[in-house]
Amino acid sequence: METPALPARPAVQRAAIALRIGKRGRLRAELTMTPGGLLSVGALVSSILLSTAVIVRAARRDR
Repeated sequence: METPALPARPAVQRAAIALRIGKRGRLRAELTMTPGGLLSVGALVSSILLSTAVIVRAARRDR
């Protein structure tokens, strides 16, 4: 008996938000991301925060 083939697409995470600000202001956002994309975003954010900490430390050292 053959096992069914796995789907070609990886699992995706979805998020949506709808904001209403006052009577006229509205904002709606949707996001679809794969697990690999989520890991990539995490790596980018952590590298940005790490480089910012290094720049702040170097700026304080010169004073």
